[in-house]
Amino acid sequence: MNQRELFFRHVAQTSTAPLALEIVKAEGSLLWDAEGREYIDMIAGISVCNVGHRHPRVVKAIRKQADQYLHLLVYGEFVETPQVQYAKAITDHLPGSLNSVYFTNSGAEAVEGAMKLAKRVTNRSQIIAFKDSYHGSTQGALSIIGDEYWRRAYRPLLPDVLHLEHGSFTAIEAITDRTACVIAEPIQAERGVYTPSKEWVKALRKKCTETGTLLILDEIQTGFGRTGTLWAFEQFNITPDVLLLGKALGGGMPLGAFIADKAIMMNLADNPVLGHITTFGGHPVCCAAGHAALKVLLKESLVQDVKKKEAILLEQLKHPLIKTIRSNGLMLAVEFDSFETNKKIIDACIRKGVLTDWFLFAANCMRLVPPLTISPKELKKACKVILAAMEEVMGVR
Repeated sequence: MNQRELFFRHVAQTSTAPLALEIVKAEGSLLWDAEGREYIDMIAGISVCNVGHRHPRVVKAIRKQADQYLHLLVYGEFVETPQVQYAKAITDHLPGSLNSVYFTNSGAEAVEGAMKLAKRVTNRSQIIAFKDSYHGSTQGALSIIGDEYWRRAYRPLLPDVLHLEHGSFTAIEAITDRTACVIAEPIQAERGVYTPSKEWVKALRKKCTETGTLLILDEIQTGFGRTGTLWAFEQFNITPDVLLLGKALGGGMPLGAFIADKAIMMNLADNPVLGHITTFGGHPVCCAAGHAALKVLLKESLVQDVKKKEAILLEQLKHPLIKTIRSNGLMLAVEFDSFETNKKIIDACIRKGVLTDWFLFAANCMRLVPPLTISPKELKKACKVILAAMEEVMGVR
């Protein structure tokens, strides 16, 4: 029985039609399958591999830490150097009020921890999120996901959750002195890369401050340079009360975090003790890998080149099938008339050696979120393949 057959027999499936590519090697912006076929990775593990696959400095950091120790004890009890150093490095590049990092296993767990923190700090129960926002698939995160299609099969979920229209000034008035927190993406990723106005984000920040509501910004997809600034919230000249990180945080290893001021975060340490706890959160190897990836991001000026690479994609991708392209840095949504058209193009791209996919709340849009390390030459080659796929699909319509 080959690996593909074993995959379908023994690995739990997330859909009835997985891609089922058997990838045997990945490096930089490229993947290779079991037949030796090469693919340009235009989704970077869904914004995970910002510094590419297996960056030498990340691999070196993993090997070095593996030679010292792996898991020691439940998170938060021992002084583990990789955690300490990485938390310091992250907070060095954040506003002063975001100075305390709680490492988790994933972005979804960071969402869960932040929601608990908000309830504990404010002694309120209402949580406000936004339509067409994605925050994870655990039950608490699922409760605030912005589409009933994903929620309905698992109800009852968390009570006292309100979903507002993202970008609506009128909707902001629903935030009151009984709201524990507002959780928002600074740029709605799964909606197909929608960026709100600066005025709206500032109004949201102002309303949260006035009502004593914690503003939680989910930068799990947008963080670590994806949008052309280290953090997307920098583009709006505001600071959240809590910042959520994941995906690229681990440099390719599983890691999440929620970050707040130390005085706020201490609410999880007492009454009850162990108010939030995780066994493997902040695993030393994951923290070592993430710290190495952050150093690469900063030393190699990858963030500064994002807008130039975005411009290449916008210049190259012009075709009658494209309705519009929404972008913010190296996060692009290429919109077509339907999911059916998009899926045919995506499948043709994969056959031709370019890996891409679609968005949860915008199935008619192709997702382009390549590693920030991708070269201009690789970008142009990928664009030629994507355009050829569009020609192929248009030719059989």
